[in-house]
Amino acid sequence: MSTATPTESNPLHTVTPYELLGGEAMLALLVDRFYNVMDHDPAVAEIRRLHPADLESSRQKLFMFLSGWLGGPNLYMEQFGHPRLRARHLPFPINQSASDQWMYCMEKAFEGLAVDPTLRDQLMAALRNTANFMQNQQPHP
Repeated sequence: MSTATPTESNPLHTVTPYELLGGEAMLALLVDRFYNVMDHDPAVAEIRRLHPADLESSRQKLFMFLSGWLGGPNLYMEQFGHPRLRARHLPFPINQSASDQWMYCMEKAFEGLAVDPTLRDQLMAALRNTANFMQNQQPHP
């Protein structure tokens, strides 16, 4: 994700999407809301079944991944190495429906958060591209 821009006070420092989102606290809130939707909304039962009963590890890994992906601390890479998203998700059947349900959780997680609408739209478009890339199951004819 690359939408960083130079700051007026320091043209060498670019403001990252991580900073624009609100940093660690806002990212943690977003991830918590995401998994709360996944854990409680029957509309996403398909992808909920792909996750462990206890979502704590999933919460931590998504937070760590998104931190680096958004230009913040590279927490995931520091602990686990390169994310290799598609390879790490190959054991799970991810079709268009699962991808859409993941995005539904993210849309719900963003609802009501004090996030600039343009930033939210840019992040959602980039996340949609990633969710589509993760698909490893084709629809049945």
